[in-house]
Amino acid sequence: MEEKKLDINSIIGFVLIFGILIFMFYQNQPTPEELEAQKAEQEKIEAAAQQEEEAKVPQIETPKPINKQDSTAVADYKNSVGAFGFTTTSEGTTKLENDVLYLEVSNKGGQIVEARMKNYVTYDSVPVYLVKDGNASFGINFTSSDNRVLNTSDLYFEPSLSTNGDNQVLSMKAKVSQNKFLEYRYEMKPNDYLLDFTLRSQGLNGVINSGRPIDLEWNLKGIRHDKSVQYENRYTEIMRNFDDGKIDYLSANSDDEESDEDVKWISYKQHFFTSILATKKNFKSADLRSVNLVEEENKDIAFTKSFGTTIPLSLEGGEFSENLNWYYGPTDIEVLSKYDEYGLEDTIYFGWGIFGWINRYVFTPFYSFLSSFLPFGIAIVVMTILVRLALSPVTYKSYLSQAKMKVLKPEITEINEKYKDNAMKKQQETMKLYGKAGVSPMSGCIPALMQLPIFYALFMFFPTSFALRQKSFLWAEDLSSYDTIFNLPFSIPFYGDHVSLFPILASIAIFFYMTLTTGQTMQMQQQPGMPNMKFIMYLSPLMMLFFFNNYASGLSLYYFISNLITIFIMLAIKNYILDEDKIHAQIQENKKKPKKENKFQKKMREMMEQAEEQKKAGRR
Repeated sequence: MEEKKLDINSIIGFVLIFGILIFMFYQNQPTPEELEAQKAEQEKIEAAAQQEEEAKVPQIETPKPINKQDSTAVADYKNSVGAFGFTTTSEGTTKLENDVLYLEVSNKGGQIVEARMKNYVTYDSVPVYLVKDGNASFGINFTSSDNRVLNTSDLYFEPSLSTNGDNQVLSMKAKVSQNKFLEYRYEMKPNDYLLDFTLRSQGLNGVINSGRPIDLEWNLKGIRHDKSVQYENRYTEIMRNFDDGKIDYLSANSDDEESDEDVKWISYKQHFFTSILATKKNFKSADLRSVNLVEEENKDIAFTKSFGTTIPLSLEGGEFSENLNWYYGPTDIEVLSKYDEYGLEDTIYFGWGIFGWINRYVFTPFYSFLSSFLPFGIAIVVMTILVRLALSPVTYKSYLSQAKMKVLKPEITEINEKYKDNAMKKQQETMKLYGKAGVSPMSGCIPALMQLPIFYALFMFFPTSFALRQKSFLWAEDLSSYDTIFNLPFSIPFYGDHVSLFPILASIAIFFYMTLTTGQTMQMQQQPGMPNMKFIMYLSPLMMLFFFNNYASGLSLYYFISNLITIFIMLAIKNYILDEDKIHAQIQENKKKPKKENKFQKKMREMMEQAEEQKKAGRR
């Protein structure tokens, strides 16, 4: 369970409640007769609690025979499955559960037909199910020696429940005879999302046709868990570990298929929860497919994507033998990192390259540290402040470049007027001025580019951080989903059917930030081929308003605080740190110094001069 944090109001509330209870107990002390009645009631409660505890012990439901009374139906079944008709045909499920996970395994197919998270609920307070009501299937396709094409999902298995220390062990056997069978063996550990799963056969040499293909089939439709099905679907995808540790995924935006070799595990990731099939020894190959089931935002959509995997199997000595693992649980880095044998934490997509590295090894542990003693929303604010302070030197360099360009504005305007009919000469003289003044027009872009890895890493952090799931802050009920201050009676394309406040605040902040950063540029004459900064200044906040309305409110909170802090930093730089008179004096000094050209600058100057000469020659 996730630890809850107490603020000062909660502490005061507990103190007041405690005081009131003490006063009530003092005023309402029970009589001896009442004490005797309470004792009897307590004994009833303890007896009921004991019965409830006993009920938690995994047990096999009493098999409800199907068609056993119908001799024709029984005969038809046995005729269809051939030798495997030895198994008693009966319906029923076996329950396996620990403190975190509840499973039901069906006699038909020997497969998991229900997987429920005990400690998590969906956005509408329904328990989180990864498998339920036939959304998943698992089976082996094979051909028998008498040329029957069979799938284990159609066979009946006999269950046998036992224990191995503190572990629960369920053996499901599809029998050919008492000592010949195909077995699925599940072993559940206490307080663990990972199950040992053994698939093996005994005495089936000669029953299974080894000359025909044998395929393991695993299919699942992702059950919706989040408030926005489109947002959840964006992070719902097949991921796999293959080819000696390579991690890749199928497209999350469209239908996709892929074939891989040497596969270690396959993850059907559903944003914050995942179903994983892992193997002790790698599968030789696997064919994977993903079908998108979401076309638009709709509250009635129940499934996100349809996943499927086909894995060719081979017999050794005419027998099956596969040591596997099932994982049904959260995509929580703290949980998944416990299974370092498989590297299951890689099922979380932190981002590409350096961006993912920063997200995984810097922001994820840093936020976990802050949220261990701060409320989750405050932890975001504190992390944002520290990140912006760390990047303040870069902000200073960027603003210094803008200040230098502002000082040179009169001279650039003069050049533009003087050579307004000669674009080549105008460009040549402008570059010469920059060279003499020691100013690079690109120096303002470089600091911004340096910040991109940080911004992108944080952009990936908020949607993938399990720590933010269903954590509230101010009016936002869930920092991993959008906040809502007003529900619209209609849906606006690309915006949605609700109004989120954090994106509005972030858009206002970015507008004022861009006013500061682009204001000087807009005052300068627009250069041919350069973007219209005024247009960008109005477009960017509008895009953020639409784009982030359905994104995680934690991300919008970060951008709001980040831009707010950046505005204060830039105002401080402008009013208290930079002196434009000193910058102007320094530029004038730079002009007096002889400027040595490097090879690149010399080559560029010669090319421009040559182009100018060719242009003059063409006019003669």
